[in-house]
Amino acid sequence: MALALQLLPLLLSRVQGDPQVSLQGSPGERVNLSCRGVSDPTRWAWAPSFPACEGLSKGRRPILWASSSGTPTVLEYFSGRLRSLDTGIKQLELRLRAGDSGTFFCKGRQENESRTMLRVLGDKADCRASESTRGSGYPKVLIALLGVGLVLGLGASGLVWWRSSFHWAACGRGTRRTSLVTLQGLPYRRSPPSQPLPRPLPTFVLSHPPM
Repeated sequence: MALALQLLPLLLSRVQGDPQVSLQGSPGERVNLSCRGVSDPTRWAWAPSFPACEGLSKGRRPILWASSSGTPTVLEYFSGRLRSLDTGIKQLELRLRAGDSGTFFCKGRQENESRTMLRVLGDKADCRASESTRGSGYPKVLIALLGVGLVLGLGASGLVWWRSSFHWAACGRGTRRTSLVTLQGLPYRRSPPSQPLPRPLPTFVLSHPPM
């Protein structure tokens, strides 16, 4: 009976861990992660709350584990931001950035574990939509440039059409004023309507008297 009571906390820690520990902070702040109820921790794992926002798959992934050299190995995702505060990996310090929200698991040699819930302020499930909104400045600029180009193109086309129309109208008015007609590509001035020719003068024939 006494042995069962001694093993009960260990069994509970293996099944449930320590779900009561929770942290929150803003990007750039530092938080401490601690193994609770794990006497000989060997590795840490992380299950992101919003894996799609970071291009990750669902589920746990190892982020730090003890090594024989004494220097813990850190997953590249947390490189430069996660470090151990003691000679082992029982106490860690993490510098937060957007997307770190999730559950951190500290695992021991006996496969017992503790859990720490972390929430980074600003993280949300629809971060993909937020990122697309933040990155939509370039399409907006492109659309604006295309609109300006379209307006300028239409304006240039309208100007050419107006000048062509004015040119043809001016040519038409000039033709009416000068009465120029083109015949086989050669301009000539239309002659005024012909006037009836004057009647010929009467002629007189002188005849000699008979001899």
